[in-house]
Amino acid sequence: MNEFKKDNTEEKILIAAQSVFIEKGMDGARMQEIANHAGINKALLHYYFRTKQKLFEAIFKKVFKSILPNIMEMVHSDLPIEKKLGIFIEKYIDLLLKNPFVPTFILKEMNRDPGFLAATLKSSGIQPREILAMFEHEMEAGNIRKMDPRDLMANILGLSIFPIAAGPLLNILFFDNNKQEYERFIQKRKETVKIFILNSIML
Repeated sequence: MNEFKKDNTEEKILIAAQSVFIEKGMDGARMQEIANHAGINKALLHYYFRTKQKLFEAIFKKVFKSILPNIMEMVHSDLPIEKKLGIFIEKYIDLLLKNPFVPTFILKEMNRDPGFLAATLKSSGIQPREILAMFEHEMEAGNIRKMDPRDLMANILGLSIFPIAAGPLLNILFFDNNKQEYERFIQKRKETVKIFILNSIML
């Protein structure tokens, strides 16, 4: 019973924290506000997660664990490469849209502690070498243009992450702070990125 209560409290904290992080971002979020959202006191919050960084890391792991196993299942499927790429790009952009704090966190952690990011992604089920091997297999089969598969992954990730990570700036420069117009643009990016990538690799 106590274990169930502990798990339930932790889940409440993670749900509340994710909501606050989405609204305020990593830097703007406050532990007291997260505690209020979770309906607990701040001392209990600190009992479960000593720092905001630790709490954020837990949410980051939770977010990626919800999608990465499905991506690896797709990698190992018999779907044609263009279908696989379309699914990957759509799922990845959806994940970033639903969790807009993630791109900023990724960019920060890449400089602060890239080992944490790599370990988190791998523990969530992602297998980078298997993804690269999938692309190499498609190249050897003559289905896509031969290139360094790491370039291909860098292109996909860069085209997907940057417009969301740079959202506040793009919104000011190109959308006159019209959030709805910017979000429609990002939704269309799924197809734009897919077409761009496929045009660059298809024979």
